[in-house]
Amino acid sequence: MDVKQERPNKRPMIYYYLGVLIIIVLLNMFLAPLLGSSNIESTSYNDFMTSINKKQVQEVTIEQDVIYYTLKAGDEGDDKNVVYKTGRVEDENLVDRLYQSGAVFSQKVVKQTSPLMQILLLCIVPILLFSIMGRFLSKRMGNMMGGPGAMSFGKSNAKVYVKSTSGIKFSDVAGEDEAKELLSEIVDYLHKPEKYQGIGAQMPKGALLVGPPGTGKTLLAKAVAGEAEVPFFSISGSEFVEMFVGMGAAKVRDLFKQASEKAPCIVFIDEIDTIGKKRDGQISGNDEREQTLNQLLTEMDGFDGSKGVVILAATNRPDSLDPALLRPGRFDRRIPVELPDLQGREDILKVHAQKIKVADGVDFTQIAKAAAGASGAELANVVNEAALRAVRNGRDAATQADLEESIEVVIAGYQKKSRVLSSQEKQIVAYHEVGHALVAAMQNHSAPVHKITIIPRTSGALGYTMQVDEKEHFLMSKEELENKIATFTGGRAAEELIFGSITTGASNDIEQATRLARAMISQYGMSDDFGMVALQTMNNQYLGGDASLACSADTQTRVDKQVMELVKKQHDKALAILQENRAKLDEIAGYLYEHETITGEEFMEILDQ
Repeated sequence: MDVKQERPNKRPMIYYYLGVLIIIVLLNMFLAPLLGSSNIESTSYNDFMTSINKKQVQEVTIEQDVIYYTLKAGDEGDDKNVVYKTGRVEDENLVDRLYQSGAVFSQKVVKQTSPLMQILLLCIVPILLFSIMGRFLSKRMGNMMGGPGAMSFGKSNAKVYVKSTSGIKFSDVAGEDEAKELLSEIVDYLHKPEKYQGIGAQMPKGALLVGPPGTGKTLLAKAVAGEAEVPFFSISGSEFVEMFVGMGAAKVRDLFKQASEKAPCIVFIDEIDTIGKKRDGQISGNDEREQTLNQLLTEMDGFDGSKGVVILAATNRPDSLDPALLRPGRFDRRIPVELPDLQGREDILKVHAQKIKVADGVDFTQIAKAAAGASGAELANVVNEAALRAVRNGRDAATQADLEESIEVVIAGYQKKSRVLSSQEKQIVAYHEVGHALVAAMQNHSAPVHKITIIPRTSGALGYTMQVDEKEHFLMSKEELENKIATFTGGRAAEELIFGSITTGASNDIEQATRLARAMISQYGMSDDFGMVALQTMNNQYLGGDASLACSADTQTRVDKQVMELVKKQHDKALAILQENRAKLDEIAGYLYEHETITGEEFMEILDQ
């Protein structure tokens, strides 16, 4: 889809001010001669007669009741450019006296301008000029500010996409088959509305796309418009929020007016939670957001759905939306756009890989397994990073190694070559990472080790151990979660066993182990004392999932005690595993110290010897 928008000119405003100044100067230069701006001084008739007698008059113009004359430049410094004005007196000998004095009769001493011309040139022309310049500057400033000009308050600045040969189709969106299936009905309705009207079915007025950031909600909305080949209005929820009360509601009215004029069409409101938050009972001084929401609710009720106007909206905070916005008749259909599964990740990688050159033999399935939990946007970034790495290394196509390294770049950051570890620190990090890997390998319900490295990363990690599941898991048992906590504590256990001291390198492991143990007790009901009682609630499940305890202070103390006991139990188990396999721990850590990076195959080969 192509957007009809002019790119704003970044030319500084000082250029326009200089242009106005130059125009003013030119007006003064050209209008002054036209208006006869010569210096005219009034004088008495006696002075006029004295000048005639002294033969000082240069030019003279005699009119019905006034005489204009100029003087010759004399020794007294008279300015001959000054025009003197005096009254007319009946004197029959005046003309003879003037001839005798040598004065020249002229009709060009004073330039006459009609009053109408003076008003036109002095008033109307400057006003018109500055009005045109003001409108031009107002429009230019509006474009530079990314919004409408000063005279377009209340106008919707939605981007309008139209049919294009390069439009986004459903084939460009991978990994969201269920969402595409639900949205394809909307496309079919826009193509063949009579098929649905014949049976009496009504198409949903609105569809709400819900999911984590980067999963392709906006891309899906554009694909719907591309498939339907209808106008597509796109606007962000934050663009409705204005400094002046009532402007947001005016923009909503204008948006739906434009949509009705161009029906059938699609209106897409991104980040609708900006204006659709729940209303509370408190009365605030500025209720601009609430007025905008009320207007949106009214407009969605008011327009006729049979005209083919479909409202799409996207949000990653559905729990914060007002219930009136989600009721049937407004957003009838809620379409989840979740993180892609294994097959979805593989399809997304293949779609983005079509935009770059990929070497033969690349296994996208392995890449998809290693990128577990990645969103569509992150997978697109993985492919792009692989292409950039291939260029840096002088290759004309991205290889399997490029894609695997790009996953590590997205997860842990780039290799920090400037950070050089001392020999002792390098040895500690090697034992720490092998401790994680060895504890994971010696447990039955743990993911296989894919890679171990002690090369520092820009994210701050001095090393990491990557585990990759062979299959997609949607449920985790209590034993799997306990083994995961034991794996998190394996690094600290290795430091204690080998060096007899501990370092700060396990801070992230401690955080993840504590969070997982707390979730087992207070959220998953895996505690014998509390059983199936939810002790915490999840907020913003698509934005990190902040948890808040919903229990008494005494219960919270008991929860904290059980969390500590659970983590300590798994830490002791990890320490026991490493003690039993001390020889392998030393052997693999020494190999990792020399090579800095080992693959899962190399790790298992040493372990199985």
